[in-house]
Amino acid sequence: MKKIATLFAAAFVGVSAFAQQALWGGAQVESPVINEDGTVTFRYQAPKAVKVTVSGDFLPTQVIDTPFGKFEGPGVAELKEGKNGVWEYTTDFKVAPEMYNYTFNVDGLNLIDNNNMWVNRDVASLTSAFIMPGGRADLYTIQDVPHGTVSKVWYDSAVAGFDRRLSVYTPAGYNPCGKTRYPVLYVLHGIGGDEDAWLEQGRAAQILDNLIASGQAKPMIVVFTNGNISQEAAPGQNSTGYVRPTMQLPKTMEGTFETSFPEIVKFIDANYKTIAKKQSRAICGLSMGGFHTLYISLNYPDMFNYSGMFSAAIGVDGQQMCPMYENFDAKLATYFSKKPALLWIGCGKTDFLYKSNIDFMAKMDANGQPYKYMETEGGHIWRNWRIYLSEFVPLLFK
Repeated sequence: MKKIATLFAAAFVGVSAFAQQALWGGAQVESPVINEDGTVTFRYQAPKAVKVTVSGDFLPTQVIDTPFGKFEGPGVAELKEGKNGVWEYTTDFKVAPEMYNYTFNVDGLNLIDNNNMWVNRDVASLTSAFIMPGGRADLYTIQDVPHGTVSKVWYDSAVAGFDRRLSVYTPAGYNPCGKTRYPVLYVLHGIGGDEDAWLEQGRAAQILDNLIASGQAKPMIVVFTNGNISQEAAPGQNSTGYVRPTMQLPKTMEGTFETSFPEIVKFIDANYKTIAKKQSRAICGLSMGGFHTLYISLNYPDMFNYSGMFSAAIGVDGQQMCPMYENFDAKLATYFSKKPALLWIGCGKTDFLYKSNIDFMAKMDANGQPYKYMETEGGHIWRNWRIYLSEFVPLLFK
């Protein structure tokens, strides 16, 4: 018995020591470090490594050959080994204010920065993240302003045949029992994303808090949907358990999600203090979400007064197979005949969807149909979509 007690005590001491190390020992390597001169230093401890590189969107882009063609990708820089096997790289340029993602590659193995606890998930890819403060990037940080609330709520989808989850932002001061009613913005993600994507990668809650607090945007309810109609909720948050996220999901761009969208609007109007009319509703989305935004707007022209398409997927093969995608020109004409307040389009110059967006705008130009357009540097990246959201939101509900 005494021996068992001794072993238990030893085990307890070992676990306690490990816990204390986690609590107070901390990481011995600091990375990333934002330096006073605007450069950034990255470090990774790998004593036996032969080569260590860092790849991220803070570096000049590179062209990557893929089976689908050439695409713009994040740049790569080599780290140099120093004392105690700590590899280091400091940028030779000032890093512009922005939120950035990066990973290390250690002898061919891609790794997140184990000294940086801030990690983003984009579909099945994990990247470390940091924010270089200043300028527009301050919108992406938590400031000393009144904060809204983000809730995870479930609604019954008759079209899907099961309950589905939404993320809902209510602005500071929102009172479900109060008299004040609010306009509503619906925000849609890209392929492989989910109802958490805009909040995690897009920093949407911070953008909304800061724009509303500064008076640049009106207080509004914002709904983040899951555009994968075959899913109940984000990976790990549904009945399938901890399965690997994938972009290869059924029923993403074949009309079912667009068909089901009035269910979401009805649920929000029934459960939140909304102004339930077209003049007080807006919708926007990136990539696949831009595609959904376009066809939801065209098929329900009396539902939304403001529509935003961010790097939208336009002209996807096979879309003519669904009634939602038929009679495009006629639906476009009907949409504009209803005199929407705003159709806003944003796209990067090197986005692989750039041409399809240019062609779509040429069609509207030929028909004298009004829209606003913002063109940015870079391609199909979150950096651009955060910009677009922060430009689109202040234009709403004026």
